[in-house]
Formats: sequence, structure tokens, C-alpha cells
Amino acid sequence: MSVSPSLAPDWLLPPDDANALAAGVWPTAAKRDDEGVLRFAGVPATDLRDRFGTPLYVVDEDEVRTHARRTLAAFRSATEPYGVQARVYYAGKAFLCAEVVRWVTGEGLAVDVCTGGELAVALAAGADPARLGFHGNNKSVAELQNAVDVGIGSIVLDSWIELERLAAILERRTADDAPAQAVLVRVNSGVHAETHEFLATAHEDQKFGFTLEEAPAVVARIRELPALVFAGLHCHIGSQIFGTAGFEESAARIVELHATLLAGGEIPVLNLGGGFGIAYTSADDPTPIEALASGIVDAVARECEVRGIPMPDLAFEPGRAIVGQAGVTLYEVGTTKPVEIGAGAQRLYVSVDGGMSDNARPALYGAQFSARIASRVSEAAPALVRVVGKHCESGDIVVDAEYLPADIVPGDVLAVPATGAYCFSLASNYNYVARPPVVAVRDGSARIIVRGVSVDDLLAHDAGLDETPAFGGDDDATEGAG
Repeated sequence: MSVSPSLAPDWLLPPDDANALAAGVWPTAAKRDDEGVLRFAGVPATDLRDRFGTPLYVVDEDEVRTHARRTLAAFRSATEPYGVQARVYYAGKAFLCAEVVRWVTGEGLAVDVCTGGELAVALAAGADPARLGFHGNNKSVAELQNAVDVGIGSIVLDSWIELERLAAILERRTADDAPAQAVLVRVNSGVHAETHEFLATAHEDQKFGFTLEEAPAVVARIRELPALVFAGLHCHIGSQIFGTAGFEESAARIVELHATLLAGGEIPVLNLGGGFGIAYTSADDPTPIEALASGIVDAVARECEVRGIPMPDLAFEPGRAIVGQAGVTLYEVGTTKPVEIGAGAQRLYVSVDGGMSDNARPALYGAQFSARIASRVSEAAPALVRVVGKHCESGDIVVDAEYLPADIVPGDVLAVPATGAYCFSLASNYNYVARPPVVAVRDGSARIIVRGVSVDDLLAHDAGLDETPAFGGDDDATEGAG
């Protein structure tokens, strides 16, 4: 097969070995056994396929725990020289289920939720409500009421309506000794992260937070209300960010606002969000979490020193950086098809039994992923392929460009790494395709931690099937037909 170099993106180079696993992209414990089968925490991919079917989300528990511990240690180590505390919230939107809540809280992390549903999962899993933060740009009255009732640790306010909505709820409380509710104010620093437009969350023309100019009036209103405690400012500049430059610039702007607001009282916390990037392909070079932590914390310390103000405690909200690398999605190859592109060049399309219903990120953001045959090794030359799903969409792409052995065939198990974040969370049943289960692997064993959604489950939700409709029962209904 002739492959035009122009069909491959500039960053993708033909590999010396199309079976090799790029370091930092796959779970640390992912390795091939003597038969060439990929094992995850000691469990063969073929066994996972045979036992649970495909598509299948696989999450390495130890990898999640390791990243949680490492992240917490990095920020605590960075803040310790300055005599302030660091709190790390796991951003539940990346991937939330009861077991993940238990893993991250067991490693010392708090949890950030952004809907009533995520709050319900965290509470059901046993999370301490005092160690939960509640985000969201449209929290309903019922959601806010429930958060207050369970004793949520903090609520991040996103609009004037939400502020007054929460104030009204607190005014209706009957207990005289009810504690005041801690709130943070989400502020857009105006720093644009180097990421997809839909992932950048600190520019002015978007739905989250208040402008820097609005924030003082918001804080003044909070301080007027005895049932609220202004705990600090919050800023999140985007997702999948490499380097510290954006965080440092954002910190400078937020610390300036923080310093201005100190005239009205103490401000114990500054929350700088998350968005730390991971490697999806061998071309990605994410900044180690230790370097991120020290760079961001040092920047805050410098800005505080310049202004002669005490440094507040700091909070951060990584999600992808905790679970992203821990996840792998397994598929089975259904068809392969060489497609003529022109000038004698071909692209090999590899169709798998999932697609945009289990990984919407390529369609949403143009996200890039890697892939490897997981059921065997091959000596065949690398071929440029595009891995696509089974949905009725030309944009149903799982891996836009990758080099795989040219002899890939139907029945091969294909593994796509770095799918621990935002794949399960964004999953759907488009085209009435079943939603995959999530399986956790650890120490050579595997167990389901989230059940899949089968076609039978979907049919059970279809109220139109509760009773069998009677068609053609009225003779008059067929008059004139034909």
C-alpha cells in the first residue's frame, strides 16, 4: 500500500515498531506478555474482551491512586516553604463513579462536583460533604437547597442570580445556630489557554463566572449577608494545558484582585482550578505535575510579595491529570478498508465496534489519540490508518491518524490509551448502541465498577413499548388505501 506522507500530520512519524507503547501515554503497568498480548495490571486484553465484551473501558486503579498521591504531594511540597496549605479537589466531571470517589478520597483528595447528580454520586460513595466543592453555571434552587442541607464545604458562585438564589435559601433556614455557607466567586481572568476554543474557560465571551470588574461588587454583596462567608476567588483558565505561563499570568491578575478585596476582610483561599494536560500521543510532552505545582505556587508567592500581602491557602482541581492515563478503551476490529485518496495514495480505514458514543472528544474538539493492537504483535510494516466507529456520521473518528501493522484484520483487539477522562463522562447511546461498562483492574484481577447500558436497557426505558399498540384494528382506517 502506498501512503502519501502528506496524509500523516506533521507530528506523527512512522514508528520503528508499531507494537511499542509510548511511555507516559499508557498506564504504567501496561505491558505485553510472552505471547504479545497487552496486559493491564496483569490482566490480558483478550481475557477482558472474552469476559466483558467490547467496547470496554478499562481503568487501572493503582494508576489513579498513584496520580492522586503524586499530585497532592506535589502541591503540598510546593506550598510548605511559604507556610500555607494546599487542598487538591478531584474534578469529578472527568470521570465519576462510586469507586473513583473512594479511590481519590482515600488518597487524601477532596472532590469537586458540578451538578446535583455528581453530588449524589459523591455522597452515596461516602464522601465527606465538608470536603466537597460545588461548581456549575446553572445550579437550580433544588440543587442549592440540597447542597446546603447536606453541609457542602463550599459553593462556587457563578452569577448574580445564583448568589441571590442561595441567599434566599439560607434566609429560610429555621435553625438559629446554622453555620454560614462558605462561597467562592468564580472570576474570568481574561487569560486564554492554548487549547481548543470550547475548552478555554477564562475569556470574557463565555458562560462561566464574573469579569474582574464585576467581582468587587459581587464580593461586597456576599459580605453583606450574614449567612454567607466569602472564602475566596476561583479561576479556571481551560483544559489540557501544557506549561505554566498561562497559569502564572492568570495568577498575577487574580492576586491583584485578591489584594484589592482584602480591604474588606480576610480571604482565606485562592482556587486556581485545574486543566493540567496529559499525553495522548507520543508527540505530547506534558509538564510534570511537580514542575506545574512549583511554578504556579511560586508565581502566587511572588505576586503576593510584590503587593505586600499575606499569601492565602491555595486550592487546585485536577481531573484529567488524575484519571486520564489510567484509562484504556478496548475495541474489536470489524472491517478494514483501503480508500484511494488520490495520486495513487491510500488511507486504511479500520472500523471498530464503538465510536463517538464512547469517545466523543475527537468529534467535539478534534482530539488526537493513539492506538495499538492489543491481542497480538505483528512483524508487518507500519501502515497509516484512521480508526473509525460504527455510527452513521462521517465525523465518527476514534483515532484520526496512527501507524499500525499493515496486517490488522477483523477480530483484532484494538486498544486506545488515555481514555480515562471525559470518555465515559460524555458517552451516549447514539444509534441505539450499547454503552460500555467500566472495568477496574488491579493486581491481576478485574471487576466491573460501572455496569454497561445494554440495548435491552434502552428498550426498557422506551415507554412506547409498555403496551403493544393495536394497528389495523379499525376496518375504516384502511379505506381508500392503495
